[in-house]
Amino acid sequence: MYSFYYGPKSRRAIIKNFGGKRNYQAIQKGEADMKMYAFNNLIFTNKNERQPKYQLNYLTGEKYLHQSLFCAFSFYEFLSPEARPDFLINFYDDGSLCPSTLDMLKTNFPSIHVISSEHTAQKFNRLLPADKYPHLHKKRAMYPHIRKLTDIHLGSQGWQLVLDSDMLFFDRPSQLLAWLKKPEAPFLLFDPISSYHYSFGLMEGLTGNTVHPHLNVGIAGLKSEDINWDQVEHWIAALEKKEGTSYLLEQALTAMLCAGKEIIIADKDQYLVKPDKKDVEHLQTTLHHYVAESKEWYYKMAWKHIINDNR
Repeated sequence: MYSFYYGPKSRRAIIKNFGGKRNYQAIQKGEADMKMYAFNNLIFTNKNERQPKYQLNYLTGEKYLHQSLFCAFSFYEFLSPEARPDFLINFYDDGSLCPSTLDMLKTNFPSIHVISSEHTAQKFNRLLPADKYPHLHKKRAMYPHIRKLTDIHLGSQGWQLVLDSDMLFFDRPSQLLAWLKKPEAPFLLFDPISSYHYSFGLMEGLTGNTVHPHLNVGIAGLKSEDINWDQVEHWIAALEKKEGTSYLLEQALTAMLCAGKEIIIADKDQYLVKPDKKDVEHLQTTLHHYVAESKEWYYKMAWKHIINDNR
């Protein structure tokens, strides 16, 4: 049914949303060019000459690897050569990276640390057994976004920074760097729309605290030990029983983990979620997170700013 009806119907809606077939093909061409450039031309000059102080974590795979590379590359471009060894890039395989891609990463990007899906699966099964955490197991198998929580935070210590792949840095991220040096509260982006799917009444009833509106997990700095996995298991079951499944579950869970806490929200005028065409044409901000319709400007124009500014 999905292959013959729901899949094509969804694709037609996406094409219509982006202005028709011709424009959608132009967007696809832009992404294909971005992918080719990322794999063949991006160069990370960072060498792990000393023990890194900070880690940037990405969940990635065959579909998103070129985005992850561009995001990490754009971040490094605003670090001094002396500071780059202090930062380690971790790519967590979502299970889709094929052997030839892993070989390419090892050859072309040796300073990037790739964590295998086998490693994270073993850790997950050991620390959260399926008989005790059935909902987390079901979601991890069917909903890759949950791995931004489970695969990166489970069994980790201290503050962990997780970044979405579909972002680009256009200036030195001073606020983010200051947080990395002295993290004292969760760090997240500001979303112009409260995008949790689930109602505030339900979320706040489950947490017993006020849920911050307008949080976006394109950048999410959380303290791993503060995540109560029994609580998360219960929340997933309750949320989906009351208000169904949602692509935004991981964002809702993160907001719930931050409920009632003091948090740091990135400057919304500098760390921009869903930039428009004008924002991309006239770069005046530190970071863009390309969600929804802003993907058009991401693939057509934004990534080219990175290579044109740094040739």
